[in-house]
Amino acid sequence: MKFIESLKNVWKIEELRNRITVTLGLLLVYRFGAQVVLPGIDAAQLEGLSDSTDGGLLGLLNAFTGGAFANASVFALGIMPYISASIVVQLMGIAIPYLQKLQKEGASGQKKINQITRWLTIAICLLQAPGYLASLPALGIPTSAFLLGQGPLFYFSSVSILVTGCIFAMWLGEKITDKGIGNGISLLIMVGIIARLPAAFLQNAATRLEGNNVMLILFELVIWFAIILGAIMLVMAVRKIAVEYARRTASGGYEKSAVGSRQYIPLKLNASGVMPIIFAQAIMFVPSLIGGSSFLKETATGIWLQTNFADIFGLWYNLVFAFLIIVFTYFYTAITVPTNKMADDLKRSGGFIPGIRPGSETSEYLDKIMSQITLPGSLFLALIAIFPAFIVKLMGVQQGWALFFGGTSLIILVGVAIDTMQQVNSYLLNRHYDGLMKTGKNRKAVA
Repeated sequence: MKFIESLKNVWKIEELRNRITVTLGLLLVYRFGAQVVLPGIDAAQLEGLSDSTDGGLLGLLNAFTGGAFANASVFALGIMPYISASIVVQLMGIAIPYLQKLQKEGASGQKKINQITRWLTIAICLLQAPGYLASLPALGIPTSAFLLGQGPLFYFSSVSILVTGCIFAMWLGEKITDKGIGNGISLLIMVGIIARLPAAFLQNAATRLEGNNVMLILFELVIWFAIILGAIMLVMAVRKIAVEYARRTASGGYEKSAVGSRQYIPLKLNASGVMPIIFAQAIMFVPSLIGGSSFLKETATGIWLQTNFADIFGLWYNLVFAFLIIVFTYFYTAITVPTNKMADDLKRSGGFIPGIRPGSETSEYLDKIMSQITLPGSLFLALIAIFPAFIVKLMGVQQGWALFFGGTSLIILVGVAIDTMQQVNSYLLNRHYDGLMKTGKNRKAVA
């Protein structure tokens, strides 16, 4: 009842109501575009493409695009080129002084970085779009499905539409972030994943029912909910650092810390959120693409790359995937958690950590704590990410349904859902309502 009352309170706040409406509307546009097939391709002959993307790396890519990849849709490239461009720009920011300078310029510098990312996204799309079109016959689309043939006109128009579709999806994500609620890019990925969940569950359940394994279905659901609980605990876990604030006196000085107030700095166990998963997943598409290139396709190296990195449930894939997640967790945490700025802000506000001197010593202490908690956080994140491989090998769960037992799909779903709920929560609490993530009696809104 309290949750239902909180939902009613959400609708009472006009700004929040408008933001949610805008978000749902733009997500609906994205889902509609995922069903629009490229001009010149017969939609009735796409069954072969759907079958080839049921599992494995292509199945994961199809899940990220919400089925647009298997539909040969105008959104077939999804939002992944933008994610790849973001990774490249952030990595270049470590080595290129110009990007480092932009990162320190605040909002104006971030605006220029966003513009660079957009142009790089277009460049990546121009590389990926022809490759996607050229691979369609090998993925199961018969020649008769290409109504206008596969000549230069088809390639030019289709590449233009695919690039435009990706840029439009990127625009939708940015508009959701600005005018809606939550992180737009992450929400686009989440909605695409959710769209695949019911079909994956029903397909796995039908297979189990054929073998009269009803109890196995229930056991799988119990494990699924346990993994969801573990992912929520990972996202919500924090390490509280005690902070004391000296109380200001009438003369402008500070009294002794004993009479000050005690508060906490919450350092998240997984401060980087879902970004390490998304970054690592984007890179994991590269080895199999390199192995399938015309230069290495017939060589021993190319065959090894295709064999070991095209199977997302294989040993080598998951080892490299887990390693990249750990590396990106440290990398992204170092970028998003500015311990130097935290120490300076704490010093200016008259706060200090008991037993630690303000300034550089506080910064070093916070950095040390972040390093200590990031290690178990990254290991747990990596374990959840590769858990689908264990489910497939040990329990024989179908690959499409196994993707939701941890892995990229579940982490993104949980992380984005909690992040969105926290934003809704802040609106409710600011209007003196009980939040979705807080218990207690409802309070009247302040006029």
